[in-house]
Order: sequence, then structure tokens, then C-alpha cells
Amino acid sequence: MRIVLAALILLAAVGAQSQDGIRDAMPGFYPALKARLSYPMAWTPAQTDLAAWRSAGRAKVWEATLQAPDNTPFAPQLISETDRGAYVVRRIAFSLTANVRANALLLVPKGQGKFPAALMLHDHGAKFDIGKEKAIEPADDPVRAASARGWAAKYFSGRFPGDELARRGYVVLAVDALGFGERGPMTSDMQQAVAANAFNLGSSLAGIMALEDARAAQFLAALPQVDASRVAAVGFSMGAFRAWQVAALSDSVTAVIAVNWMATAQGLMVPGNNQLRGGSAWNMIHPGLLRYLDYPDVASLAAPKPALFLAGQTDKLFPIEPVHEAFGKLRSVWHAWDADAKLELCVLPGGHAFEEPAQNLAFDWLDRQFGNTTPH
Repeated sequence: MRIVLAALILLAAVGAQSQDGIRDAMPGFYPALKARLSYPMAWTPAQTDLAAWRSAGRAKVWEATLQAPDNTPFAPQLISETDRGAYVVRRIAFSLTANVRANALLLVPKGQGKFPAALMLHDHGAKFDIGKEKAIEPADDPVRAASARGWAAKYFSGRFPGDELARRGYVVLAVDALGFGERGPMTSDMQQAVAANAFNLGSSLAGIMALEDARAAQFLAALPQVDASRVAAVGFSMGAFRAWQVAALSDSVTAVIAVNWMATAQGLMVPGNNQLRGGSAWNMIHPGLLRYLDYPDVASLAAPKPALFLAGQTDKLFPIEPVHEAFGKLRSVWHAWDADAKLELCVLPGGHAFEEPAQNLAFDWLDRQFGNTTPH
């Protein structure tokens, strides 16, 4: 009897620990919390006023970012210019927000504009010494240039995606996110403190990024060389999250290419997934937003803009089943807008990378959307 009683007490203790303690870096009762995520603001066939649904969803996302509207004049300044044959690379500074005067890299094709444009949104990768240089090869910084070439070799087949688009006749802009490149220094461990202190200040790390990306898109669209009706947001990994997010939040973005960041929250919130480890996830957490909208629900606020989502069949960060579930949500919203032809959802062989074949596919697709016929 004593043995049975002791066993029962032990089982009860284990059960209590699993419910009330920590399991897999989550509260032990996380299954109950997950079960409550019903996403009541997601699109359903009952919502026939698509414009009103999109407006309400966009307002909810902005509310969750904890950011105030910002209409600060951009006041751009040219720092230097380097000739790269068919285009020039300009190092510029502009007022990204009321609080930030940021340096940026801007590629401008030679010839008569107005040109299509691309806002290049860099990835995370726990690599903080470069940011904008992950997308555009720097012209006057040999240390960052060497680091950037190594990153390009690892993920982009040795190419710089921004420079590839400039060769195709696009104006291209890239800016460092907070903590990256010239806006560091950041470390992986430091992210927890930066995110906590942003909350202490009534803001959020992810919200700051969302506002800055929207402002960068507005700046790019307003440049005299740019055709404001043809401005794409392009990103890989965290940059893909940023790309579909800014496409959902900003009218300045008219098309989006998102590579290797799309899945359902339920599918990512599983033991071992990168989203449960803190670190980079802080850049993509808007407090309370998942009580209303899932990741594909937010991305679908970009409809009916042309949108290309690429995923890797063997991407360890984004399991293929929740990727397909998210794609199904996206497909239903573009269909509701009668814009099926504007949405492209592709699962490609390979893992977490944006290599040359995928770049060619993506940029050819963008050329078709924008009617760009520049030889390349």
C-alpha cells in the first residue's frame, strides 16, 4: 500500500510540475493557451466587405506594434557615390523616424526613370556586424564587404540580391534594422535585454522594426527616380517576415517577395522550433497579436497585391506541414479578392537559403508583375 501511495504521489508531483512549471521553454500549461488561439479577426467567407476587413486587421496590427504615427520629413543627404556600370551605389542618410537618422545603401540604374523599385529587407541569422550589406555589396567598407561576401556565399550563391535587381533596372534601398550593421553592436544574448527594455519604455523591438520598414518603403516610393506604382518589398528569412508585414501595413508597397518565412503559429510553436528559443523571435513578436490574427492572416492583409511566397522543402526552421496550412489561408484570401493570378506559392527543393535558381525565379516573376523588360 505504501509503495502504491508513494507512486501516486510521485505521479501527481510530475503532473503538477508539467502543468505549473516549465516544459520545452514554455509554461507547462501551454497546450491550453494554444487551444485558445482562435484568430477571430482572420478572414472568413462570411466577411464580404474585404476592404473593411483589411482596414480593421491593419489597425489591429498597428495597435499591437505599440508605435505612434510618424510623419517626420525624410531630409535625405548624399554621403558618397560609386559607379557600378549599369547603376550607381549611393550611400545616403535620411530620417528613418523622428528618433533615428539612419545610413542606407541606395542603388540607382543609369538612364531615364522612372524605375521600378525594391525595398530589400535583410535577414537575422544571428549575424549582427552586417545588415543592409547582406542585400547590397558595400562600396567603401572593406571589413563589412568581406563579411558580406561570406554571407552571400553561404545563403545567396555568392550573389547580392539587391545588386541583381539593380542590374535588372530597379532602384534598390536597404537599411540596417536596429542592432545590425551600423546600428549595433548587438549579440544574440543581448536581444533579450533589448526587447525587455523596449517594453519597459512602452515600445517593442518588433514594433520598432515594423514602423521603420513602413517608413523606409514610404521614402523609397517618394524618390523622384521611382515609379511609385511599382515598389516591391523583398526579403529572405526574417527579411521575408518583414516583407509580407510591410506589404500588409503600407500602401507604399505594391508587391512582395517573401522567401523562407511563412507558417502557422500553431505549427511553429512546437518543441525544438527556433520560435521558442527567444533570441531572434523577439524581432517578430507583437504583444497580444496572436490573440486576433495568425501569421498568414497578417500576411493576407497585403491582398490583392502581387505576392510570391517561397518555401524550402527541407527547411528545418519551417516544417512543411504548417507551411502548407499557411499557404491555404493565403490562397483563400487572394481568391476572395478574385486575385488568384497575383499570388504565387512555391515549395522548392532545399532548405533555408535563397540561392541563384530561386532568385532567378523570384526576380523573373517580379519583372512580369511590373512589366519590366530591362535586359539583364
